[in-house]
Amino acid sequence: MIVVDTSVLVDFLRGGLTPATKALHELEERDTPFAIPLICCQEVLQGARDEREWKLLDEFLSTQRTLPPTDRWETHQGAARIFFDCRRRGVTVRSSVDCLIAQQVLEVDGVLLHDDVDFDRIVEVRPLRVIHLK
Repeated sequence: MIVVDTSVLVDFLRGGLTPATKALHELEERDTPFAIPLICCQEVLQGARDEREWKLLDEFLSTQRTLPPTDRWETHQGAARIFFDCRRRGVTVRSSVDCLIAQQVLEVDGVLLHDDVDFDRIVEVRPLRVIHLK
């Protein structure tokens, strides 16, 4: 399963042309299924600038396949462990939310489409599969 991170969604929804947004466009054109972690939906909605944008984002996100935590406790515990293990190895992860997303991707044996250096750091301590972009 391909999982799409907030870092890609935000640029995609703003019409940005990055390697990651191009990859997302290709997924859509090919009807390749992908999922968005629920926490990413929350992050996107939090960024709404006004009521009109909120409604547009909410409408878009409500039509997407979402990825809930597999087991709330185990998912959050696993995310905390990623953060803990990274810190112990001297790897700085700026966002615990990124650890949660990484844990969810690991749980479904997915591949992450992202544009966020935190995930490149997490790969140093976990077998997180990511889509490598040029």
